[in-house]
Amino acid sequence: MLKSPYEKYRQSSVQTSTPAQLVIMLYDGAIRFIRTGMEGLKNQDYEKTNLNLGKAQTIVSELMSTLDYSIEISKDLFSLYEYTNFLLVEANIHKNPEKAEEAIGYLTDLRETWLQASKLAAGQTEIANG
Repeated sequence: MLKSPYEKYRQSSVQTSTPAQLVIMLYDGAIRFIRTGMEGLKNQDYEKTNLNLGKAQTIVSELMSTLDYSIEISKDLFSLYEYTNFLLVEANIHKNPEKAEEAIGYLTDLRETWLQASKLAAGQTEIANG
């Protein structure tokens, strides 16, 4: 089956990304799906809302399942992801955009933290290799 150039690009970018870049991509996807779900809420398109908030929940669940519990912060991240998933369920069930907005806030903050950490790690790698 022939893939579109965009699909080939997406597959290539996933295959060549660092673990930190992949996590950032997951945050980007979850945030994008929540925003699309909120757009569905605004337009009373509840099928669109349900589909997209569900996709965001799947991503958050994936983030939860990949945590390394030998690292202390993983327990805190798990709790935050669990709460974020709860917010998405509440937003979907009760058609509450404020809950979805709160979830976006947490994911945006986490994304920024990962972005900064990956830049620091890249800098440390350059120093070690330089």
